[in-house]
Amino acid sequence: MTLEELLASNEALPSIPKIIALLLNELDQAEPDLRKISQLLNTDPVLTTRLLRLANSAQFQFASKISSVSEALALMGLDQVRSLATAAAVTGAFRIVQGIDMNQFWRFSLNTAKLSRMLAGMIRKNQAAAFTAGLIHATGELVMHRVIDKELMSLDQEVPPLALKRASAERKLLGYCYADVGAGFARNWQFPQAIVDALANQNTPFENDVYEPMAGILHLAAWRARAREANYDAQDLTDNFPDTVALALGLDIDMVLQQDPIDWTSRTEVAALV
Repeated sequence: MTLEELLASNEALPSIPKIIALLLNELDQAEPDLRKISQLLNTDPVLTTRLLRLANSAQFQFASKISSVSEALALMGLDQVRSLATAAAVTGAFRIVQGIDMNQFWRFSLNTAKLSRMLAGMIRKNQAAAFTAGLIHATGELVMHRVIDKELMSLDQEVPPLALKRASAERKLLGYCYADVGAGFARNWQFPQAIVDALANQNTPFENDVYEPMAGILHLAAWRARAREANYDAQDLTDNFPDTVALALGLDIDMVLQQDPIDWTSRTEVAALV
């Protein structure tokens, strides 16, 4: 199946939830109505619960736990609420996918999101957008397994879905990879163009004279999270560090690999998310 056929498939990309479409429309207004935004979110208890779980698991370093939509709006601002609400809807759209360990997948994704947010803060980029991009950066993998699972079965045995060389293995087999599919998914769900571009370029952020800082952030964060899943030790991390990408962002190995740079996602956090 070609990339174009996959993205055009009715079963590939779940439709954007009505509540998210209404929310994005309101947030796109010149002067968004905070009361309306709060009302929209509160009409969907499941979405609200997921949003608050994400907000509290993302380590935004608030003095106390965020327990309501109104608190989230007051403390986090519209950009962060938009990012987390949409990301929360994404996690709900993919509950069970054949061939994927969903607990492992969302643990890895949340770790990538936390790392992306941290790196974005270091180079003064949008942390909310970085968090969202990190959380959904591998959703293309879920889409692919929903539609072409049989074609991926043998590949999964040789190069598991979260392996460091997964993207190149998929390109060799199919001509495209989860990054291409994920960008199509994000575009379908009306994510900001910056996030779509970051997803599309996450594996090759600075090739062909294209400078995509958010894609570079995503590249480093996903590499670190995949390395953790692969149980890399300190020497492995040093030997395989993507120094070219880090250098382009003005980062060095100590900044990216500092001891315990984030609170790694716990089983409790994953259980709350899925």
